[in-house]
Amino acid sequence: VLCKAMVDSEKEEAICLQNEFEWVLHKEVHAVLNQLSAILVECSRKFPFVFNTDAPQKHEKFVLTSGLDQLKCVVSLTGDCISHADINFKIQRQQTVNYRTSIQSENPWRLHQVQDAVNHLHQALITIENIDKDYIFRSSEEVLHILGNILGCLQRGRTSLILPRKRTIDDLMKSRNMKCLNPALPEDLALSFYIQSHKLVFAVYQVSFVQGTMKFESHQAEASVPWLNDVLVLFTVALQLGQQLKDKISVFAQYKDFTVGSQALHCVAY
Repeated sequence: VLCKAMVDSEKEEAICLQNEFEWVLHKEVHAVLNQLSAILVECSRKFPFVFNTDAPQKHEKFVLTSGLDQLKCVVSLTGDCISHADINFKIQRQQTVNYRTSIQSENPWRLHQVQDAVNHLHQALITIENIDKDYIFRSSEEVLHILGNILGCLQRGRTSLILPRKRTIDDLMKSRNMKCLNPALPEDLALSFYIQSHKLVFAVYQVSFVQGTMKFESHQAEASVPWLNDVLVLFTVALQLGQQLKDKISVFAQYKDFTVGSQALHCVAY
């Protein structure tokens, strides 16, 4: 009798778990995907782009300075590029030398990190949009695969803004963006603009050779970009929401015989 009661109890618990699993697949997954879609659409609107239109892009002006006026840069940011910049900086040689150069609208400096983030964001949105609202998910593996794709896109998009790619001094000096500068700088100097979290960073690198070994000094200035902060917050919220659903589905994935309509309840583990 005791054994039968235990078996009945296990069967009842397994049936309850199966019902909860089917509710999650049929209802909660679509609800979360809808929430994710709304968050990502809002995130895409935070970028200062005008998509699929000939309307003029939004211009934003930032002033980047460092202590003692060693660096000063007035930048116009337009979408994913610096469309104009007046750049002034001082370099110590035998004596202090002032340099001045600029970026003009006909030859802008591309911020590839921003475009990369937008591309990853849109890929996540496309993945969600390709799922019919009436589609019936059949297994935890299926949902985990889709969530893995979405979360991967979001993680790559967020990382592209937080962690700029490492580049060598030689790469910087030979980069296409350095050709944007007018007038050009001496060969022992390189400039860089990049995104790091919610900041636009301007850096100057001075290269020297000491006993045949390359050395460089760097100086930088930065400015906070409000919309970047908004974008990163929404990326993070979306990642947390998707991860919560993935964690819940992963619990069900431990029960290998759980598929919608499955009657194989005897394999529930405790």
